[in-house]
Amino acid sequence: MAILLTGSSRGIGAAILDILTAGGAEVIGHGTRSGIAADFADPAAPQALWDAALARAGTIDVLINNAGVFEANPLTRDHDEWVADWERTLRINLTASAELCRLAVRHWQETGTGGRIVNIASRAAYRGDSPAHWHYAAAKAGMVAMTKTIARGYAREGILAFAICPGFTMTGMADDYLASRGGDKLLADIPLGKVADPEEVAAVARFCALEAPPSMTGAVLDVNGASYVR
Repeated sequence: MAILLTGSSRGIGAAILDILTAGGAEVIGHGTRSGIAADFADPAAPQALWDAALARAGTIDVLINNAGVFEANPLTRDHDEWVADWERTLRINLTASAELCRLAVRHWQETGTGGRIVNIASRAAYRGDSPAHWHYAAAKAGMVAMTKTIARGYAREGILAFAICPGFTMTGMADDYLASRGGDKLLADIPLGKVADPEEVAAVARFCALEAPPSMTGAVLDVNGASYVR
């Protein structure tokens, strides 16, 4: 079984890479430190990554979309700069994932094998985010809607799709966010009293990629310490 994992160099992606390879899975990583390099700000990158991964493995059985950016974009910025950062975040966090999902679905349709997609979204898809992160919340909400659409559209072909919505996770992305919002005060909003560890999210990703029963397709799984309960 071959798994393509985006954003595998650090944080949640690195934890997913570790847990999958520890179990013996063949994982093709995407990142400057852990696999095939591809800058998703470049519109040509998703196709290039897919082609390189497919050439290496011969087939892809599971796609895990984890790559993303989390960058502040305050409304007080120059309008053109604000729009440019909006478009950059949506391209990296949503459009690149959509392209890879499309390539995966078409591959599985052509081979008649079926496969699995696991999209790492965010609690922000449901709860929203800070006033400086409209673009991040919008991209993650789009990822959830896309996952549900794929699940409904292709289940009969053996193509399954799952989304995972972490809350704050102790990665490089979250550290700065926590510090900028008072740390302890923000933690008080999490009933569990702690942010998630990347390994916790990785365990859920592994389950969706390898073990989740087919009837779970379309599920959105929360990993947020009960800070947002749907």
